[in-house]
Amino acid sequence: MTRVLFMGRKPLAATLLERVAASPGIEVVGVLTDSHLSDSATHAAAIRLGLPVLSFDQALADCASGVLAFDLGLSVLYWRRLKGALLAAPAHGIINFHPAPLPEYKGVGGYNLGILEAREDWAVSAHYVDESIDTGAIIATRSFGIDPDRETARSLEKASMREMEVLFDEVWRRFLAEPGRLATTPNVGGRHLSRRELEAMKRIDPQGDDVARKVRAFWFPPYDGAYLELAGGRFTLVDRTILESLAEPGTSSLFSPSSGGSS
Repeated sequence: MTRVLFMGRKPLAATLLERVAASPGIEVVGVLTDSHLSDSATHAAAIRLGLPVLSFDQALADCASGVLAFDLGLSVLYWRRLKGALLAAPAHGIINFHPAPLPEYKGVGGYNLGILEAREDWAVSAHYVDESIDTGAIIATRSFGIDPDRETARSLEKASMREMEVLFDEVWRRFLAEPGRLATTPNVGGRHLSRRELEAMKRIDPQGDDVARKVRAFWFPPYDGAYLELAGGRFTLVDRTILESLAEPGTSSLFSPSSGGSS
């Protein structure tokens, strides 16, 4: 029996938690998630499955004392940096699923940078966790095409979640077939963007920025998007592509550029 500590948030993590818990030869010994949020899908899934939900501090202390023991950690969009006894405990390591290509994009802001850099492809990655952020050896990546002239951070996130589910299944099948450390490639180089750097990039310079691209790169409600500062306030911008994506299916505007109408 392989004991698994599952860590994750967002609906995808809830789906994958159920998949892991139903796997033969697997015991989920605990779940770390965003249980402080009232609408946490992963927390709801853990409760429904009868699995213990742990806080980060509780899991860290229980690992250090030996109360919590596990063989493999699985992290799906978990936001806390793992450390100490949590890293040292599992013989098979901790596998993290990262929503960006590695080694190119570490930390936050991958979607934003991918759009700003007009990439025509994107990828999601699986790697082992070490003491730093997104620097552990790479297990696998899954690439897919994107439209550099229409993609928003929000649409890229949706596409990445679909591809991450496929990647997870591929990696999970490999582990179940032969439990233990999986083959890896080095995770060297790339860019690590801090939260402060990311927030600073949202300010629009009308003279120097590709404004339309920057607007799409930071469109991810409910978070603040690319903004202008006017009269002491910050105002997030949208463009036609975003407005069309928000319309109800089948809705058209008499006065939209594509309607053929005139003034």
